[in-house]
Amino acid sequence: MAPTTPTETSVAEVLAELADLEDPKIRAVNEKHGDDHGVNLTRLRAVAKRLKTQQELARGLWETGDTSARLLALLICRPKAFGRDELDAMLRDARTPKVHDWLVNYVVKKNPHTEELRLAWFDDPDPVVASAGWGLTAERVTKDPEGLDLPGLLDTIEAEMKEAPGRLQWAMNTCLAQIGIEHPEYRARAIDIGERLKVLEDYPTSPGCTSPFAPVWITGMVRRQQ
Repeated sequence: MAPTTPTETSVAEVLAELADLEDPKIRAVNEKHGDDHGVNLTRLRAVAKRLKTQQELARGLWETGDTSARLLALLICRPKAFGRDELDAMLRDARTPKVHDWLVNYVVKKNPHTEELRLAWFDDPDPVVASAGWGLTAERVTKDPEGLDLPGLLDTIEAEMKEAPGRLQWAMNTCLAQIGIEHPEYRARAIDIGERLKVLEDYPTSPGCTSPFAPVWITGMVRRQQ
């Protein structure tokens, strides 16, 4: 029998620990949102804090395909250590919402290839991949809008958001709201698009939380800023 490498041993040990943390009730709740894992995220973060940054272990955990292991991998990896093609492959393989969101927000946004990936994903025929491009674009609208075609983005949102699949629609709506919040010269048009398309108008919102319906989101955030 070939000797087991330290990384393989560590992956096996971590998978066993995650299995012990599995809670069927948490899994049942997560599955309603399309996520196939049953580990409490506070406990998962505690495991990550103990393990600290371990890039090779993170890669090994990702390769298992297990959702809890992949979430942990994203917490202990070094975001800048991934290549452009590696992140592209990871995103296309990240099919559950939580893994997708953490990959984009915790890793891709901190990687030197962010802008290259944003451009590559923005018009991808896979709507889940395209949603990552739109999410990164919304980030640029807020933090680094120089060079973005904001009227062009509004044109695309106006033409395509109403019929876009779920995750892509959500990302486009986020971009719409951020344009309206951050750029006063386009605020009236952004609100008008939201009011006409009515995307997420009836989305259930808890008391004290801001509705994702763009006109309400925009006006509420602008009021807070003032």
